Amino acid sequence: MTSSNHVPTIALNSGTHIPQLGFGVFRVDPAETTRVVSDALEVGYRHIDTAAIYGNEEGVGAALQTSGIPRDDLFITTKLWNTHHTNAQEAIDTSLEKLGLDYVDLYLIHWPTPGKGTFVQAWKSLIEIAESGRARAIGVSNFFIEHLQRVIDETGVTPAVNQIELHVNFQQNDLRAFDLRNGIATEAWYPLGGGTVSDAPELKAIADAHGKTVAQTILRWHLQSGNVVIPKSSRKERMAENFDVFDFVLTDAELGTIGTLDRGDAGRAGGHPLEVGNK
Repeated sequence: MTSSNHVPTIALNSGTHIPQLGFGVFRVDPAETTRVVSDALEVGYRHIDTAAIYGNEEGVGAALQTSGIPRDDLFITTKLWNTHHTNAQEAIDTSLEKLGLDYVDLYLIHWPTPGKGTFVQAWKSLIEIAESGRARAIGVSNFFIEHLQRVIDETGVTPAVNQIELHVNFQQNDLRAFDLRNGIATEAWYPLGGGTVSDAPELKAIADAHGKTVAQTILRWHLQSGNVVIPKSSRKERMAENFDVFDFVLTDAELGTIGTLDRGDAGRAGGHPLEVGNK
């Protein structure tokens, strides 16, 4: 097993710490999830990110139960789906039952669905969930600045995390800057960005200079940028490759080169936060 001790953590505004490198299970087949998560834990990952809508919380829970890893050494995230903004209390209990846990380390509102006008109500419920001890930290996912500002203004409670689509073609600098100013940790989903990102010759040149892969180079960029990052893979050898990113450092010049790859909104590959869940 690779040691997990060298994975840096980021302090959250809740007083807890989140491992900066985690493992995501988006689109992992529920039938394969226990094996996949068990492999990730063997590699050394201790931060696992799932969601109610993924349909694989039970598989994550089974892997956790058989791992033998003390609960305090794990950091588990799950998310409130769009159709449960108005009954978050029941939703978290269902997720906890499937995961086989008494609490999660982080509970997120998955999408703001602003057209429905329910995300502030959902956030108030998450505050109550945190106060009950069922989540050690609470946050949001796919929130724009306007959504973040509204929940802060209306409740006085700032999300601990904003999990957003973030990769070298879509760097979201303004949103990341807002998060930083307000003590919100930025977490990247779809962190490697797919084929058009990995084919960039600039990334290949930087990777070759360090004897690393392009994927490792991108993950290193995330870490040095202060992002929490949750790559996924169903292959154990790729999990290990993604975990092997702590023995090199990108130079300021290399970070600057990667910065030039940002395509702004044209780089978005996933769903748009103003559209997902509004219908």
